[in-house]
Amino acid sequence: MAYLDMNSGTLVANASETERAGFIRRTYLHLGGAIVAYAALTTLLIQSGAAKPLMQLMQGSMWSWLIVLAMFMGASYLADKWAHSAISKEMQYAGLGLYVAAFAVISTPLIYGALNFAPNPNVLPSAALLTLMLAGGITFTAFTTRKNFSFLAPFITVGSFIALGVILASILFGFTLGLVFFGIMIVFAGAVMLYQTSQMIHEYHTDQHVGASLGLFSSVGLMFWYIVQFLMSLTGND
Repeated sequence: MAYLDMNSGTLVANASETERAGFIRRTYLHLGGAIVAYAALTTLLIQSGAAKPLMQLMQGSMWSWLIVLAMFMGASYLADKWAHSAISKEMQYAGLGLYVAAFAVISTPLIYGALNFAPNPNVLPSAALLTLMLAGGITFTAFTTRKNFSFLAPFITVGSFIALGVILASILFGFTLGLVFFGIMIVFAGAVMLYQTSQMIHEYHTDQHVGASLGLFSSVGLMFWYIVQFLMSLTGND
């Protein structure tokens, strides 16, 4: 959701072409920087030897994974609030950095598993390519149609609670999330990115590029997360 400070900046939809282009450029530069920072942090965690203990911690018991998940959700909420802060740019960057770091920590075991245990060694590059193509297609659609997809908000909210409920049930009752769930979540992540991109175009102010980049990064990260799991499950069933 966009958090607007009506006393600063101009709505992107009402801005001049120059202002709008500058906002979009800054947003995607920050998105690119966040992706690079995420890749660097994940690589550092793996090469430092921290990935295996993290995996063991998260797989140790259902309670350890629930605690990690709860901490990530709390960090995400705080990061989003900071990144949309009207107080200072430093607070906004702190929010973006916090989310990137939190996502790197929670996803490192998945990346480590894909590198070391996936039947197909090309899972990660394939997932990265598919994420790039899907994200690019969604971005192209949002910018070419110029349609406001804010109507997706209630569906995304309900879908988020349903997905969280299924994940919690799988942890508590020990059943495995399969290809169908991962496929649905990839589509869901695409809808989230379409919504976030639409918000960036229609609802954000021209000085909210940090918050906009966090929204895009979170949706791209969610998409990548489930594409990796989808491909691992797919190749594991061959």
